[in-house]
Amino acid sequence: MNERKNLMFQVKQTEEMINKTFRLPSNLLDELTKVAEHEKVSVNNLVRQCCEYALSNMKTEK
Repeated sequence: MNERKNLMFQVKQTEEMINKTFRLPSNLLDELTKVAEHEKVSVNNLVRQCCEYALSNMKTEK
């Protein structure tokens, strides 16, 4: 039982989420939906990760 103490559930603070509406072409949304289903994540989660990846890997002007 002592070993299980370290595995207890811990509530983690999450970032504030803001509701925003975006329009996407239907073919892009279809593709995102397929990927999200395959990866077992929400479309929202996938789009957030795609945006974060794109922003962190964007070429910046020097």
